[in-house]
Amino acid sequence: MATQSLYRRFRPRKFSELYGQEHIVRALRNAVIAGREGQAYLFSGPRGTGKTTTARILAKVLNCVAPVDGEPCCECDSCRAVEAGNSYDVLELDAASNNGVQEIRDLIESASLSSPGRHRVFILDEVHMLTKGAEAALLKTLEEPPEHVVFVLATTDPQKVSDTIRSRVQHLQFHLLPAAELEKYVRFVIKEAALQVDEESIGAVLRQGGGSARDTLSALEIVVSGGGEPEAAHTTDELLDALAAKDQARVLAAVAKAMQLGRDPRTFAEDIVRTMRDSFLSVLAPELVQLPAARVEEISVRARSLGNRTVVRVMEVLGQTLVEMRHAPDARLLLEVAMVRLSSPDLDDSNDVLIGRIAALEERVAQLAANGISALPPPPVDPSTGRARIGGRAAPAGRDPSSPVPKPSEQQKPVAPPEPAVASPSPVDAPADGAPAGGSDPARLWPQIIDALKPVAKAYFRSATVDGVDGKVVTVRMLQNTPLEKVQQHVPGVTEAVQRLCGPGYSVVLVKDDTAATERPAPPPKKTIVDDVAADDTSPVDPADILPEEATDDLGLETLRQFFPEGHVEDAPAKGQKSPKKK
Repeated sequence: MATQSLYRRFRPRKFSELYGQEHIVRALRNAVIAGREGQAYLFSGPRGTGKTTTARILAKVLNCVAPVDGEPCCECDSCRAVEAGNSYDVLELDAASNNGVQEIRDLIESASLSSPGRHRVFILDEVHMLTKGAEAALLKTLEEPPEHVVFVLATTDPQKVSDTIRSRVQHLQFHLLPAAELEKYVRFVIKEAALQVDEESIGAVLRQGGGSARDTLSALEIVVSGGGEPEAAHTTDELLDALAAKDQARVLAAVAKAMQLGRDPRTFAEDIVRTMRDSFLSVLAPELVQLPAARVEEISVRARSLGNRTVVRVMEVLGQTLVEMRHAPDARLLLEVAMVRLSSPDLDDSNDVLIGRIAALEERVAQLAANGISALPPPPVDPSTGRARIGGRAAPAGRDPSSPVPKPSEQQKPVAPPEPAVASPSPVDAPADGAPAGGSDPARLWPQIIDALKPVAKAYFRSATVDGVDGKVVTVRMLQNTPLEKVQQHVPGVTEAVQRLCGPGYSVVLVKDDTAATERPAPPPKKTIVDDVAADDTSPVDPADILPEEATDDLGLETLRQFFPEGHVEDAPAKGQKSPKKK
């Protein structure tokens, strides 16, 4: 004879024996005590949380001969018949296999028949599997059932139940058992069944159960039958440790080991996703994790080593892989590819991975900055201007950045080691004559100051000169034709540039060049060819033989008379007069 399963052997018989569903027990017991039980209920929640068991307890108490404080006595014939499954007052129907219109019509016809007990209870399991026609056939009976009929609909997916049905029932939601309640239930079963289970195995059982009472007792049976925690329970942790170490070989070995132990690729991926979810919650909201405290601490350490971004990335990638596994010929291959991508970000060029790598670099730079270490070397400084050199390569140690880069042929020649130079002040920091100590001379840095100005100000001040520096006052002389009213608007920008390059505290004063043209030095006299010849020591020409410039006109007239002896010279007519006509 086969041994009865633990979850059937220790199935609750009363409301008080239900673990972790106090809100359900309170609502149903109060309704029974007050005689205000509903005509239809909808029990929804994850698998193994007691939906069908609670429906049977409700059926027992509604037909119990001597209920006590809203609880069935479990001793009368009606209670025993319900527990044995042969009661005429309770009809259970699996809606997953009986989801047609004809099955629902037969159920409606039997609802009108009388029964030995006070109520006739119809329990429809997995009611979300009903077809549209079956739901329509059931709808009218749910709205106006016979007075002695109570419907209890159970489902793991209430969203698939039509709104018209949910509006006609009392919806009670079951939830997974808290870790403390589930541990208390497991220890109760171990004590009552006289099982030999160590503490480590109890923790493994609670992890495998995941908050479901039925799944937890099934895992407990496996542990008891195998003499300890099954080896397959360790494969998930081994894979996650390999993933944290970015070890592709260990990741593939963990997947292969899980497959050798009989793990299905899809269920193994679901187990990894579930563990990653618990790890994520263990860092952000530990109270939401339905696991023992020791396990929560263990997975929180792993989550911190992976990082929240990696944990979320694992859940996203495996979630997409689970969708692709539905129609894949080899689900194991998809799982291995996904785990290799997760263990080696260099092989994944998706946007999420690139963003994660950038975020990791930013976090590293922030850590270096917090420790007083600069992540990047400072830019090279041009000693002639005191400003950073933008672009190009920094000069090697021992070479002046302003000097030209030697040719390759010159670099190959052996060079004697330079003598140690005596430390001397930088030319930028050495104050000029008249400049205050501790800063640079504005007159000497005036070209760099002009380059730092905006284009309009640069056009005005390019032809200006520094007339003098009196302490911290820089006098700038403008050209005579410069409009001082417009130039005065750019003085703050010039002052800012002077302070940035020469030091704080400087101010700029404009003056105009009012020197008259008559006061300027006279230009040198114009030299003639005679002066040039006299100044030329190598010329054989005698300067006395050269006619002066004013005698050149008479020489031309004599030449003309030689060629035109009959001609004569006349004065040119005044402006507006006609020349006289010749007879």
